[in-house]
Amino acid sequence: MSVASGTLETPLGTLVVTWTGVRLEGLELALPRARLQTRKLNPGPVQILQPDKPFGEGARVDSPVPPWVRQALDEYFRDGMRGLDLPVAPAGTDFQRRVWAMLRTIPPGSTRTYGDLARELGTSPRAVGGACRANPCLIAVPCHRVVARDGLGGFGGERGGKRLAVKRWLLRHEGAAAGRLP
Repeated sequence: MSVASGTLETPLGTLVVTWTGVRLEGLELALPRARLQTRKLNPGPVQILQPDKPFGEGARVDSPVPPWVRQALDEYFRDGMRGLDLPVAPAGTDFQRRVWAMLRTIPPGSTRTYGDLARELGTSPRAVGGACRANPCLIAVPCHRVVARDGLGGFGGERGGKRLAVKRWLLRHEGAAAGRLP
């Protein structure tokens, strides 16, 4: 079975979706980092982009995104407390897949610290952070629900700046306790 990809326009901006059959392999932000600072992050309906329209940094859509992905994302952006339950098959190391499986057990509206997860996995918080940074299925594998002991931590490989606005938005959208959101 071949890998297909497409894009969706969402309240977070353009998401690049990659799938094989009925398994999600990737769900990533396609917006250039600079656009995140001015993009308004308000919930709204998900709309599909035209298949031949360029997005992000010059990539193009290969296939229309399947209805099962569009519907799940549309429902998530209408109600973050539902979470995003999609079948996933992200490529990664055994350790990364263990971390990602644990992330999927964190319910919407809840957070865990890198240290909490590290203790359960018998590793370091930095290793957990590295697995979160390598997560190819944002939202579906909710690395945004992992926070630092004293703040938000990082998101998408950044510890500051625009991508943290996305993490903060996702947590608020899911109803996370405001005390955890600096």
